[in-house]
Amino acid sequence: MKCFVLVRFRAKDDNSLGVDFGSLDLSTPHMTLPSSIGNGLQFVSKFMSSKLNDKPESMKPLLDYLLTLNYRGEKLMINDTIDTVSKLQTALLLAEVFVSGLPKYTPYLKFEQRFQEWGLEKGWGDNAERCKETLNCLSEVLQAPDPTNMQKFFSRVPSIFNIVIFSIHGYFGQEKVLGLPDTGGQVVYILDQVRAMEEELLQRIKQQGLHVTPKILVLTRLIPDAKGTKCNVELEPVQNTKHSNILRVPFKSQDGKDLRQWVSRFDIYPYLERYAQDASAKILDILEGKPDLIIGNYTDGNLVASLVSSKLGVTQGTIAHALEKTKYEDSDVKWREMDQKYHFSCQFTADMIAMNTSDFIITSTYQEIAGSKEKPGQYEHHYAFTMPGLCRFATGINVFDPKFNIAAPGADQSIYFPFTQKQKRLTDLHPQIEELLYSKEDSDEHIGHLADRNKPIIFSMARLDKVKNITGLVEWYGQNKKLREHVNLVVVAGLLDASQSKDREEIEEINKMHSLIDRFQLKGQIRWIKAQTDRVRNGELYRCIADTKGAFVQPALYEAFGLTVIEAMNCGLPTFATDQGGPAEIIMDGVSGFHINPMNGSEAGTKIAEFFNKCKEDTSYWNKVSTAGLQRIYECYTWKIYATRVLNMGSTYAFWRTLNKEERQAKKCYLQIFYNLQFRNLVSTRLNNILHCKQRI
Repeated sequence: MKCFVLVRFRAKDDNSLGVDFGSLDLSTPHMTLPSSIGNGLQFVSKFMSSKLNDKPESMKPLLDYLLTLNYRGEKLMINDTIDTVSKLQTALLLAEVFVSGLPKYTPYLKFEQRFQEWGLEKGWGDNAERCKETLNCLSEVLQAPDPTNMQKFFSRVPSIFNIVIFSIHGYFGQEKVLGLPDTGGQVVYILDQVRAMEEELLQRIKQQGLHVTPKILVLTRLIPDAKGTKCNVELEPVQNTKHSNILRVPFKSQDGKDLRQWVSRFDIYPYLERYAQDASAKILDILEGKPDLIIGNYTDGNLVASLVSSKLGVTQGTIAHALEKTKYEDSDVKWREMDQKYHFSCQFTADMIAMNTSDFIITSTYQEIAGSKEKPGQYEHHYAFTMPGLCRFATGINVFDPKFNIAAPGADQSIYFPFTQKQKRLTDLHPQIEELLYSKEDSDEHIGHLADRNKPIIFSMARLDKVKNITGLVEWYGQNKKLREHVNLVVVAGLLDASQSKDREEIEEINKMHSLIDRFQLKGQIRWIKAQTDRVRNGELYRCIADTKGAFVQPALYEAFGLTVIEAMNCGLPTFATDQGGPAEIIMDGVSGFHINPMNGSEAGTKIAEFFNKCKEDTSYWNKVSTAGLQRIYECYTWKIYATRVLNMGSTYAFWRTLNKEERQAKKCYLQIFYNLQFRNLVSTRLNNILHCKQRI
């Protein structure tokens, strides 16, 4: 096994650690066309097809992989009597001829014994027809592999039963958490993801003819001081699932005691290594063995996923959601002046470790990876950069790496459905929503009122931080006389009282909101509602906004994906969304919605005003945009599509990682050195600062 060392070099007065992860990817094939970026699964399938077709003995790795398939020690697909590729081909031929002569719905149990005589075990299918299709699929792979039959075969391989998903920071729960610090759309995303993946797993297992109970664990942090949430409950079933649970593991202080309070996502790094160790033990205990796939979320969850997957030897997927480096301008160059507040030294280092450890990276959009003509993508920002005096990445992560895959999430269509489906509308919630939108008195839940109820409503809902730019939307509205004449403004965001918040950015934004409302005298035209945690009611709220012939506006300075955009479009609301990030791909500008430039509030406000003016002139125009938005969702953005893609990735990359073992081992060695020499040192410095601050207090 080759082992590499990190290089420290001096350039002028800059004593920086030089890191080049690309030097370890010399034998890994990379894409060359920008249009191929994000299609890693297809590319990997092409390369595997070529490699397996290279020589007569090239199919041996596939045979070896199939021989490892098992569930709790019970062999699947083939047993040890098939020890050569030719024996496998013969068994496939005999079995396919046999099942071709059976009625296609003949249960597998009826001919299981015959299959075992040929060295074939369960997992091919639940009936004769399904078995025949899978047998034929593998026969084609063995005879003349191509990307299509390769992908089709691995989508049928019984290799994934237990999944672990990490999402650590914030308050992860199913109720009363949205709007709490560091807690927003990622919670909704992960819970919907879990439901979709469990449903897809159950369907696949049934079609494979197996009697296996899958398990999905969402690993998050246990917070004893849980603020009225269930974040102090260790094990909690995921609602509307049968076999999925939230498992909460506490952070430990240096003296081994459970850390009781919430910790900001910027301050989380000193606790993660111990957390990974404790989480591993819990996982092995509850699953009674190793999981088949580990998926991380955000910087902290991805780092822990990397540590656990490396320890257990499990396929790892990574989901960044949002990389902080792209949120803050020049955050790499100015890391020193920002580090006390944001700890970017730890964060960017953790991102580099997770990206390079992971087997595959899931992104929601192309822009998230490679950006646009006007702006680099989140991952593109991480190819080469320098943090002066600390670290210089010659190659951090290459967007042409085949580990990148686009899999866009959807929205829960039992909650977010079109306003036109009258029989499903939650009319019992309408009195509450009426109060929320139109009552005239201020309360603990809302500020401002809508004097003219006949106007359509433009609506936005997000965390109250700088990047989400809710205050920017309020400013655009306040400055645009025509927009104010056409519509009312309703925003659901954060807390209303700065004294009740402990979040640094939210406090600033709360104060700015109050200032803007006073400055533009918006009290009769704006309703500011504090963050709402009831998703069911939020779904009906979207539809009530649609009843006014209003629109949804997502004004973020940058949005990696834009889950609220998907939710609004699912409910039939015409949607205006930032052109910086994922929404630019979700929406086809001028067809299924509209792009707005968050850096040009005057232009954005005018574009929204022109839409409502056109709706007045053409009464069919609003419905036309609403319908086009729904069509776009159904074609591209559903959880069924997402779950299918992600499980196919897990199955295919599990085999892919066996084909380049030596290179993976060399890179693992490099990453361990980087983790031990760089990350641990940064965390130690951060921990000392925390302890010093506590002593001063």
